[in-house]
Amino acid sequence: YHAWRGRSLIALNRRSEAIAAGQQAASCQPERAQTFDTIGVIFSRAGLHGQATAFYRQACARAPERADYWYNLGTAEQFQGHFEAAERALRETTRLVPGHVKAWSGLLQIVPQSAAHNDIPALEALFAQLNDADERLYIGHALAKAHEDLGQTDEAMRWLARAKARKKAEIGYSFAHDAPLFAAARDSAHRPGGEGHPDQAPIFIVGLPRTGTTLVDRILSSHSQVVSAGELTDFSLALKRATRTPSPYVLDAETLRASEQVDFAGIGRAYMASARRIVPQAPRFIDKMPLNFLCAPLIHRALPNARIICLRRHPADSVLSNYRQHFATEFSYYNYALDLAEAGEYYAAFDALITDYRQYLPADRFTEVSYEAIVADLESEARRLVAFCGLDWESACLDFHRNAAPVATASSAQVRQPLYSSSVGRWQRYREALGPALDVLARHGLIATDG
Repeated sequence: YHAWRGRSLIALNRRSEAIAAGQQAASCQPERAQTFDTIGVIFSRAGLHGQATAFYRQACARAPERADYWYNLGTAEQFQGHFEAAERALRETTRLVPGHVKAWSGLLQIVPQSAAHNDIPALEALFAQLNDADERLYIGHALAKAHEDLGQTDEAMRWLARAKARKKAEIGYSFAHDAPLFAAARDSAHRPGGEGHPDQAPIFIVGLPRTGTTLVDRILSSHSQVVSAGELTDFSLALKRATRTPSPYVLDAETLRASEQVDFAGIGRAYMASARRIVPQAPRFIDKMPLNFLCAPLIHRALPNARIICLRRHPADSVLSNYRQHFATEFSYYNYALDLAEAGEYYAAFDALITDYRQYLPADRFTEVSYEAIVADLESEARRLVAFCGLDWESACLDFHRNAAPVATASSAQVRQPLYSSSVGRWQRYREALGPALDVLARHGLIATDG
């Protein structure tokens, strides 16, 4: 009973109640594999991957024939950086269910492919059998990653185009769908601030996905006073509850426009109450939800002492990294990544929005940092960001790859390595295939016409 109640609560974003229900279920000394797996799911979705792992192991031990239990275990191990254990669990998943697309996707993220040892034949055979647009995304992206590992960038881009084609046709996305959201975000920056909630604990890291947000999160959370809370939806949920807009999306133009009438101090208090259930003791904590860039002015109004750090990256590298990323399709916020030209339009709107913010948000509360600048001079940028957050310098921030905290994002493998420069200027190797995006970026004056 407690386990299923917890699963229902976590689905409703009632995280603290769900965790309590999971703990109650665990204290009842369960015996069924399904109960152990359900408790694990509660903890995973609450961001407590270390606690989840023990329950998944129990589920697998009791029902080793269940591929879904092995998949859950593999994913939790991956988020904690236990890549060998993750590979074992995910390989067992694909042994039990050869067509398990999510397990193959997870494997390709953590297992480098080589000419001598690769999964390309198995993946190609599986892709040929798939008709479902979402399943084709999983396996097509996995094949693209395999060919990238082999240095075959043209073939990788061909697989990405094949992977996305059916979903792109199904959705019919164009940037016109998102333009009202950006317009509402821009309007919100122009409104005068009010009295917000004074707590200065939060540090928001925002920006486009795959542009260095996780890297900055790891650098700052290596500081003794800072804990990462992960990618929280809590601010946009607090805003949605305050505006009471009937729209089906948590974050949309209607909700941003309705925010003109809300009690921002109340939103700040509601946000802090829910975030503190994740990080109850930390003097400072990071909320690394990239999409919060759309509500940065509202965050500043609700929490005027919070710091907001926005990641910037070369326009073409930003577009490429988003196009290469397999985003969950149940979230329509990332539909732009299905098409290179639309991703270029999205980047242009992002750039214009942040340029606008720069004029309206105070420099001691909102700052930008370039991914390329961090790679070029880690210590200078790390010192600047630590000082911006009002913290004393600690050299541990330079050893971010030793940070043992779980990472539940696409960067879970990269951020456990020392800083590397191979991602800077990566777009040059894809220049020909990136043509549609480069044309858009050049038209907006974001890159020179010759790149």
